[in-house]
Amino acid sequence: MTLSRAERRRRSEQRILSAARALFAERGFERTTIRAVAEAAGVDPALVMQHFGSKQELFSHAVQASPASEDGQGAGPLIDRLLEALGLKLGGLPPASLAMMRSMLTHPEAAASARARLGTQIDQIAEALPGDDARLRAALATSVMLGVTISHHLLDLEPLREAPRDEIERLMRPCLLALLHAPAP
Repeated sequence: MTLSRAERRRRSEQRILSAARALFAERGFERTTIRAVAEAAGVDPALVMQHFGSKQELFSHAVQASPASEDGQGAGPLIDRLLEALGLKLGGLPPASLAMMRSMLTHPEAAASARARLGTQIDQIAEALPGDDARLRAALATSVMLGVTISHHLLDLEPLREAPRDEIERLMRPCLLALLHAPAP
């Protein structure tokens, strides 16, 4: 079967993006090169530039999560959903998320993208909370979960790595309850 030009282009882009996600996740933005991405994708570096124009543009496309990988919508109380999301993150992250986490402290574009994604999550959580300080409490809960995720995946902290998921959830529940319940007046 002969593939159309558009299909060949789409497949090339997907190979490049897959290689870029893996390399950005492993090395971060600064240490990932167009040449390395091209080599990992099995294409010429000029083709990477033709498809994406610059390393920044490649990074932008690579760290965008695919709609199929985004979850978090489901039944049950907010804390159960947050703990379920944390459990999924502790189980493994897609390369795009790892790339974003590795790069967000050293690359302005990655930081802006992370702020935007986290801002959306904060807003969604805050909408479900009572109180004038709902957005601040949502930001604190999100920051705690981000810290746990970074500590597990990037810092490889032994206690987090070795702890069973249900034990982490058991210990995190009171913390999230304290943050997400409206304080007494």
